[in-house]
Amino acid sequence: MKNLIVRTITGIFFVAAIVICFMKPTAMVFLFALVTGLTIWEFTGLVNEHVPAVTVNRFITTVAGVYFFIAMAGYCSGITQSASVFIPYLLTLVYLFVSELYLKQENPINDWAYTMLSQMYIALPFSCINVLAFNNTGELTASFNTWLPLSVFIFLWVSDTGAYCCGSLLGKHKLFPRISPGKSWEGSIGGGLFVLVAAAIIWYFVGNNEDSTIFTLHSSLPFWLGLGLVVCIFGTWGDLVESLFKRTIGIKDSGNILPGHGGMLDRFDSSLMAFPAAVVYVFTFTLL
Repeated sequence: MKNLIVRTITGIFFVAAIVICFMKPTAMVFLFALVTGLTIWEFTGLVNEHVPAVTVNRFITTVAGVYFFIAMAGYCSGITQSASVFIPYLLTLVYLFVSELYLKQENPINDWAYTMLSQMYIALPFSCINVLAFNNTGELTASFNTWLPLSVFIFLWVSDTGAYCCGSLLGKHKLFPRISPGKSWEGSIGGGLFVLVAAAIIWYFVGNNEDSTIFTLHSSLPFWLGLGLVVCIFGTWGDLVESLFKRTIGIKDSGNILPGHGGMLDRFDSSLMAFPAAVVYVFTFTLL
């Protein structure tokens, strides 16, 4: 009972922080730069502790990921018009490669692999939030879009809730028993149906509003329904990817920074697949 109360309180504060941060661009950038740093720090710590013969430079790898997120925010928002803002990040990656020549580590290839994985698996997906949040039309500053990135989180939360409810009541056929025995096809389908309802509601109140800040091409019901399904599917894969990572290195939770919810990876696992997929979907839909 105590754990349920702690989990509920933590969940309320977590959701409130996410929703409120998307009210202001500076708050969004600050919060997710922090989230990026904490998640990479957690990931590299797990790798160093549980993967044999691997030593990742936690500090520089984390700083690199945070810088990449901030650089993406500056570029997408129009604060900086030059791609040269990414040069320090590239130089840092070169350093992380070259430094292995002098460290005489037992398995430098694994060091490189896990270092780059932290950037591809964590820094890049979180940076995709900036692509959805800012509508850069080539002007000096870009307009800030609250609902498009926030909707990804809403769809993930609704999908998790729907999958849990439907899976608890109807779940019989395992979705991926080798990696996550608790997930069922019935739960996943139920979560998808819940998301479609949520997508229709968001469209009705936001996308269907002529004064909305959503891009004009993104104001149709099919767009929101498609986005919801994409987020639901890739969010499920994101959850499974993190489960596979934890099973591979032999841990149950990625950390304990969030009482009742585990670590940063445990809380943001679904979004690490959902945001890149959402960006691809948005740009593909725009081209249609």
